[in-house]
Amino acid sequence: MHQDKIEALKIEIAGAEASNPEELEAFRMRYISKKSVVAALFAEMKNVPNDQKKAYGQLVNSVKQAAEEKFKALIDKVNEGERTSKSAAIDLTLPATNQPVGGIHPLTATRQRIIEIFERIGFNLSEGPEIEDDWHNFTALNFPENHPAREMQDTFFIEKNPDIALRTHTSSVQVRVMENQKPPIRTLSPGRVFRNEAISARAHCIFHQVEGLYVDENVGFADLKQTLYHFAKEMFGKETKVRFRPSYFPFTEPSAEIDISCLLCGGEGCNVCKGTGWVEIGGSGMVDPNVLKNCGIDPEKYTGFAFGMGIERIAMLKYQIKDLRLFTENDIRFLKQFKPLL
Repeated sequence: MHQDKIEALKIEIAGAEASNPEELEAFRMRYISKKSVVAALFAEMKNVPNDQKKAYGQLVNSVKQAAEEKFKALIDKVNEGERTSKSAAIDLTLPATNQPVGGIHPLTATRQRIIEIFERIGFNLSEGPEIEDDWHNFTALNFPENHPAREMQDTFFIEKNPDIALRTHTSSVQVRVMENQKPPIRTLSPGRVFRNEAISARAHCIFHQVEGLYVDENVGFADLKQTLYHFAKEMFGKETKVRFRPSYFPFTEPSAEIDISCLLCGGEGCNVCKGTGWVEIGGSGMVDPNVLKNCGIDPEKYTGFAFGMGIERIAMLKYQIKDLRLFTENDIRFLKQFKPLL
């Protein structure tokens, strides 16, 4: 009697079908779960005479194995059907959809271009901490304590330690290079700097600078001028003109501001250049002997020049952007304009 029942169950399992997850679950509940018909057969083992238990157990195990193998086959069948259905829902003849792509931020593109220009003429990169001590940010650069020149830069000091501040320029990196490297030195120091200034279309409390330093024997002002002539023409075009105006910086002597001919009006005068035909891009000068001495370099043997420029200023001129705040507001309408920089 038991054997007839089990054989009939085997035939039923062999003929079972499932074409979707719901039918698959129904098969599992009927033949494999703890409340299935197969589980009920095992429960009847206690009523089988002892001399028939072995044969009965073999029969029930065979139907259990048949149910499990059938279940695995049905799983594969249902999964294959779903994959085929999904594939059929995709029309491969339709044109591709253009996915939106990002672009390089204009400041990043400008920074990369500046680095590329100077690397080609022998400058290497150097980086340093954004939180600096007084020595590297001021004193080593010829800013004596209580010197009026310190007032030229509004500094973010660390409240609990007045000798520690957010760096106001990347000149502090140049000090570290000169302390740890013997001339000849030819290095470029790009990075983020901080000054306590009101945010406006022309100023920000967080911005980016790139500063260059060249120290060796017999370095003169002519070397500085030729280096910056080369940079301006590579960055802004061969027709760009450069001029130097006398200025003052505590760490260079003589010092000069760097101007280029206005890119918008071609030097004829406009609102951007305030009618002068010239736009300032940075400062420069010969490294003061006191700075070399502070960094352990003999000023009797070595001379050098340094220059510094704001990356935002260069980007504004390069891409004709009139508001500095656009660089940090992350307005997608503004950033989308720079996709060609990819």
